[in-house]
Formats: sequence, structure tokens, C-alpha cells
Amino acid sequence: MAGKPAAAQGYGILLVTANVGSLFEDTVQSHKPHFLALHCQEVGGKNYEASMSHVGSFVKELLSSDALMEYNRARVYLDEDYKSKEHFTALGSFYFIHETLKNIQQFDFNAKIFEKVVGRETCSETLESRSSLEKAKFPKDYYPQCKWSRKGFIRTRWALADWTFDLVNIHLFHDASNLVAWENSPSVYSTTRQKALGFVLDRITDQRYEKVPYFIFGDFNFRLDSKQFIESVCSTATMQTVTTGKTNEVDKLIFREIDNDKKVVLQLEKKLFNYVNQDVFRENNGTSLLEFDKELTPFKDRLIELEISFPPSYPYSEDSTQGKEYMNTRCPAWCDRILMSPSARDQFFKPENEEKSVTYDNIGANVCMGDHKPVFLSFRIAAGAGRCCQRGENIFREAPL
Repeated sequence: MAGKPAAAQGYGILLVTANVGSLFEDTVQSHKPHFLALHCQEVGGKNYEASMSHVGSFVKELLSSDALMEYNRARVYLDEDYKSKEHFTALGSFYFIHETLKNIQQFDFNAKIFEKVVGRETCSETLESRSSLEKAKFPKDYYPQCKWSRKGFIRTRWALADWTFDLVNIHLFHDASNLVAWENSPSVYSTTRQKALGFVLDRITDQRYEKVPYFIFGDFNFRLDSKQFIESVCSTATMQTVTTGKTNEVDKLIFREIDNDKKVVLQLEKKLFNYVNQDVFRENNGTSLLEFDKELTPFKDRLIELEISFPPSYPYSEDSTQGKEYMNTRCPAWCDRILMSPSARDQFFKPENEEKSVTYDNIGANVCMGDHKPVFLSFRIAAGAGRCCQRGENIFREAPL
């Protein structure tokens, strides 16, 4: 790793959300953080029962990479127990601490004390019993439109110098059917995601522990308002409804231009979103479509997101030669996000002589990274930024060597 983090300019923090755990060495080497957090949401991939055995190799490769050589402390939490239907979330949370960062501790949620972080540890069994994290899977009644699946959150708490903060790895519900998603505005899926996110926010700010600044990052599965988006881009088209012969249920919707030989503008099926002009999602990074990105609106007083200046993060082609192309399975959307509490945003360090001290962007814009592009947030906090009253002397202890 070229160079070392410069503590004189504050502590460098790098947060990354990578749905299936893409490697990201270049980003680490570019930003040189003191503290690095990587959140993955599909440990083992989509076919986790067959692929979970490969996770160990991925973790080993990650820990031994050149980019992480100077990170002499690590905590890795992997929810791999897919046989535990009541608890399995497939979440993976990775935390790396640079050798130059001396004053960092992790919170024990049972003892309600901070412990010094020593060495590298990987935890992959019975995460429910780990006092260094809080983990929950969303209840069954949160899944009205689809089967109970591996969605939930993992929370950890850290103290860096005198600044205490929570990091929450989250995976919310997807859109099971494009046809259902377009029926109402907001869609039934959006409403369910709102309920689940509210559940997480209430949980991490309840009375059990002191309230601290927090970052929530992962796969929120936020989508564009499908009904409003389609009505906008197909405003001059006619709609043909195709139903199945047996049940008379809608099987597909075909939107055709009134003129121009009735050219098909959009074909919509349960798992097909075939729009004629994919460039709209790439031109100016697709930001003209942010008016349809509304799922954060109900949380505007509780969550902040920096300005988005990168294209929708999902669903990219998994063909290694098509790094910038979207699949035609879903409407592209900013599913992968890094959000924070207002109190977390207040801690960002802004040196006068540094033009861009905060970066919010994606990783691997031109190369295949799987169907999700990883998203990262790089920033610095000043030494002495926290001075949080909850950190009294009696809540610290040294972890045993």
C-alpha cells in the first residue's frame, strides 16, 4: 500500500457496500483510510447452498491482499448458516483498522462497555450469541408479496478516538414482480421497504443503549417509482395488455409508439423490463431520473444521503465483457446506498485546502462487478470531533490478549 493515512488531517473513513463482495483494492489504495468498513448482503451469492463453501476462500484472499497488509486488526462477521431459517440473513460485515490507528474500541452490547480491538478475528457461527453485534431478520409478516427470505440487518458500534458511531449493514426487500410494482404509486414493495427501514431505525435509536451517530449502508433495494416513471417515458405510447389463457391474469404489458410504425418502447413482464433506450440510465449518470427516486422521502428528518452523481447501481450485466450494460430484468435503480444520521454528517472534517474531502461514488464503473456496482463513501473526521457524553471512563476495558 503506497503511503500511510495522514492523521494530522483527521481520521480517514471508508465505507463500502458491495452486494456480493466484489474486491475493491484500488479504492482502498486511493483513499488510504484509517478505518475501513465493507458491508456485503449476499454472502455465498444467490445460490448460497451450493456456493457458501467458497466464502472462506474469498475472505482469505481479501485478508491477504496487498491493499490490506497494513490493516493489522480486523473483525469479520459472516452469516453463513443457511440451515437456520429463523435467523439466516446472508449478511457479511468486514471491518479493517490501519496499524497507525491506535485509539479504537468496539462495543459489547451485553456488557455495555467498549473493548480494545486486538488482532484479526473472523466469526461465522451463531452470530446471534455474539455480544459485539446486534443482528435481526425481518419478521415473516413483513413479506406479504413474497416468500420469507434472507433480509435483515447487522449493527456494530465503534469508538474512534472520542467519536462513537454505529455501522448498520442492511438488506431490504426486492421487487418480486415488475407488473405488481407498476400497479400503484408508491408500489406495495416500496411500502414494505418503508416499514422495514422504519423498524431498523426505531431499533437502533431505542432506549436500550445511548444514542450515537449512525451510518446505514447496504442493499436497500430502493427502486424508481415504477408507475410514474413508465407513465413519463411512455406518455405518447399506447398500452397493450396480454393475459394468460387459463387464469386471465396479466402476463405482459407492451407499450408502442402511436406513430413510427408502432415501435415497441417498453415490454414489461414479471421479470422483464425491456426499455428501448438504455442510454437514459447512463447519460449524466442517470441523474435526470432522480425525480422518480422517492423512497427516502418519508425519512428526510432521520436520514441524510450525499448527492448522487453515479448511475443506478443495479441490475448490471454479469457478462464480463459488458461492464456498463444493464440487464433487462428490472428497471435500473439506485439500490445500493450509504445513508447517515444528521449527527453523523455533522462530524465530517472539511479542511480549507482540500477541494474534495468527501467522495460518494461507485466502484468499477467500466468493468463487470456482478449485477450490483459497489458504492463507497470516503470522508474524514477531525480528532476531537465527537466528545460524546455517553463515553464515561467506566465503560472501557482492555480486551484480553
